[in-house]
Amino acid sequence: MISLSTTLVLGGARSGKSAFAERMIAESGLARVYLATATADDAEMEGRITHHRSRRGSDWTTIEEPLALTDALTQVSRPGRAVLVDCLTLWLSNLMLAGRDPDVEAKRLAEFLGVAANPVVLVSNEVGLGIVPETRLGREFRDAQGRLNQMVASSVPNVVFVAAGLPLWLKRSS
Repeated sequence: MISLSTTLVLGGARSGKSAFAERMIAESGLARVYLATATADDAEMEGRITHHRSRRGSDWTTIEEPLALTDALTQVSRPGRAVLVDCLTLWLSNLMLAGRDPDVEAKRLAEFLGVAANPVVLVSNEVGLGIVPETRLGREFRDAQGRLNQMVASSVPNVVFVAAGLPLWLKRSS
């Protein structure tokens, strides 16, 4: 059993960030809650969701919430639990497509993380390392993702970047 505190896990697509976050929670010995933000809108995404579920096993309570993330976290937070949010990138996409203000929602999330009753491990993509997106929506998304990641990173005690399945700790509480 390891001591776990709230952590932002960043990385690129298929970097191993979700598996790393799952291991963090599994090793904590706390009751496991998986808060999923993905929606199965097509067969490919359904396959990804199925893969994640099978990798986790049956020791997790899964809650699916594509939009009201902070509300869902408030409902499931209690001592003795660890919550994995996978992932902030899909949550941001859902917010933008629903016409919600991502900066307002990010601020609500960051405020919650500062007072959460249990550790929360949040997975998010680092999308700003590539080329400048061609479309306005792509650029707006990239910028909003960067702001979201910065806001969450400033409100949590730990931030880790995962590449090729390997963690690089950017911020770590003692």
